[in-house]
Amino acid sequence: MAKKESIQKRLQKVRPPRVQLTYEVELGDAIEVKELPFVVGVMGDLAGQSEVEQPRLRDRKFVNIDRDNFDDVMKGIEPRAAFQVENRLSEAGGKFAVDLRFHSMADFNPDEVVAQIEPLRRLLEARSKLADLRNKLAGNDKLEDLLSEVLANTQQLQALAGNTGAAGEAERGERNESSDSNDQ
Repeated sequence: MAKKESIQKRLQKVRPPRVQLTYEVELGDAIEVKELPFVVGVMGDLAGQSEVEQPRLRDRKFVNIDRDNFDDVMKGIEPRAAFQVENRLSEAGGKFAVDLRFHSMADFNPDEVVAQIEPLRRLLEARSKLADLRNKLAGNDKLEDLLSEVLANTQQLQALAGNTGAAGEAERGERNESSDSNDQ
């Protein structure tokens, strides 16, 4: 029966190491080439402004991170970034708070970041609604004529804006009430 192959040998076939350190050893009259393992330890505070209490530096343990457990390690650390940014979305200016929380690498995608910033999330929702409307208008002449008529008539436009504004306020109120009841 063949000797069981070490994990290191199998990894070299599947994913060869990028760094190979070797040295020559004299054993009697023969010279043998030995390979040193390449191990890297990185220290850093990756939690940012996490609300999870982090242990003191001397009490921290090394964590083995690879592509398979990266998200699990991030969930444990719960990295967070909280800061103020200039409000360039409205003419009033000022600043608004940004509180970003990351639980996986997917949370760094632009769409996920935008979902965590309320003013940007509302803009993205409006953009997707406009894209849906554009797609519905494509090839639908009757709907396009109706929309053109409403846009031409300022009274109907104001009534529509009032209805959608009231509906939007009611929807936001329901959303806030449901989130308050979930918190309890």
